[in-house]
Amino acid sequence: MRSRHDWVIWAFFAAGLGLTALFVGGPVANALWLSLHQASSFIAEPRFVGLGNYARVVADPEFWRAIGNGLTYALLSIVLQVVIGIAFAMVLNQPFFGRPLVRGLATLPYLLPTVVVALTFQWMADGSFGLVTVLARDLGFGTIPWFEQPATAMLSVVLASVWLWTPFVTICVLAGLQTIPPALYEAARVDGAGPVARFIHITLPQLKPVLTVVILLRAIWMFNKFDIVWLLTRGGPLGATEHLPILAYKKAFSLFDVGGGAAVATVSFLILTALVAVYFRLFPLEEKR
Repeated sequence: MRSRHDWVIWAFFAAGLGLTALFVGGPVANALWLSLHQASSFIAEPRFVGLGNYARVVADPEFWRAIGNGLTYALLSIVLQVVIGIAFAMVLNQPFFGRPLVRGLATLPYLLPTVVVALTFQWMADGSFGLVTVLARDLGFGTIPWFEQPATAMLSVVLASVWLWTPFVTICVLAGLQTIPPALYEAARVDGAGPVARFIHITLPQLKPVLTVVILLRAIWMFNKFDIVWLLTRGGPLGATEHLPILAYKKAFSLFDVGGGAAVATVSFLILTALVAVYFRLFPLEEKR
């Protein structure tokens, strides 16, 4: 016999599930419906075209360039965030004076609004009086066109993303480091294992569950990241930083191709779903016995 508390829990669960279906499932279903229709605006009368929008999008070279840009941006960002995050976490896990304060400061970038970070990076990389520009000029590197050339624009977006979201990786890895039994390191020292051997054979295997989830979350967020890229480059120059979220936005709100924008967003969702499925296949969350 169920108690009264069980019914309360199930009621809250049903309410949460209903809200999720309303605010997540509703927009997804609407996007799928729009992708099968052609309309010049969100208030225009839609015309059913079936898979015509998808055929038109897939045949567009701009779509494939956006996929390449998105994979490049996501891969570079994830690798740098994970490597730097692990390094920072290893340092913050060591005892030193003022460690609580330093740990708090290490999370500061993650707490800042994205628009603040984007404006700060634009000011620092300004071609005339930016702090980084002036410093590079004084060191003899000349004026670096951070947002004016394709390669440097992508690098700028990646560096801004790494600075903003590395603290998330650092926090997660630091929490994982604190769960590793110190006895494992003591036994390794007795056996003569050096710092590198202890990191490879103890730290990384113990952090595997944490890193599996962290890399998955970062991959999902970076592949779909819109705000930082749009605020810094608007997808330019010459489409060098235009990935699928920006392409979908431009088609729907700049070119008034609502069906095409919805089709790009739907294909982006399908690509991400396939990548996540492959990821789980290669790196299952639970080890098979």
